[in-house]
Amino acid sequence: MRGHGGHSMHILIVLTSHDRLGDSGSETGCGLEEFCAAYYVFRDAGAEITLASPAGGQPPIDPRSEGSDRPSETVRRFKSDQAARTELADTLALDQVAPEDFDAVFYIGGHGALWDLPEDPVSQALIAAIHAAGKPLALVGHGPAALRRVVDAGGRPLVSGRRVTGTANSEEAAMGLTDSLPLLLQDELVALGGLYSKGPDGLSYVVRDGTVITGQNRASAADAAIAVLAILHGSA
Repeated sequence: MRGHGGHSMHILIVLTSHDRLGDSGSETGCGLEEFCAAYYVFRDAGAEITLASPAGGQPPIDPRSEGSDRPSETVRRFKSDQAARTELADTLALDQVAPEDFDAVFYIGGHGALWDLPEDPVSQALIAAIHAAGKPLALVGHGPAALRRVVDAGGRPLVSGRRVTGTANSEEAAMGLTDSLPLLLQDELVALGGLYSKGPDGLSYVVRDGTVITGQNRASAADAAIAVLAILHGSA
């Protein structure tokens, strides 16, 4: 499949570099299941994918996200895909990527995303540039935390007045993590003026508002990626 103007689609996937759950000593990082789900939707559509994270290199993987008891089909595919594993082991640093090189940007969640992405000025500038260019921006699970300090051209929070979703308070409570986190994403999105909604815990729920796509949890990653492709193919 080819994107606009006959060139192939270039999609940037952004992952967290943060590996600790606050002072708890527990490991965290990015969500492997949601990464794999989105990655293969894009790759199977013929997109060229670039991976980046604030620190570059191998992003930490949240141990809770590997579905070790029952890994998803895409996680199993990833584990036997040497090329994809090599790619993930050597992400670019965010300050090495130029927004104009990409047709869309996709932020992966995992609890680590609550720490570094909201406060990262390079990430904030990337999101603002992609949004100003009218390109699709998707953020799933804890990924929407990256919107926390992003403002639009008028200086208002980008989330303000926009329909969004992200990890629900009830989903954090079910994992017993409410007290270990720097922020509760649902509360944060509401505080920023976002029109937050959610579906049932753990099931795919994707909200699209203009070119901004948000997914509630890792189960939403593939559907959010499909929504990005729909915009790029002009069918949305």
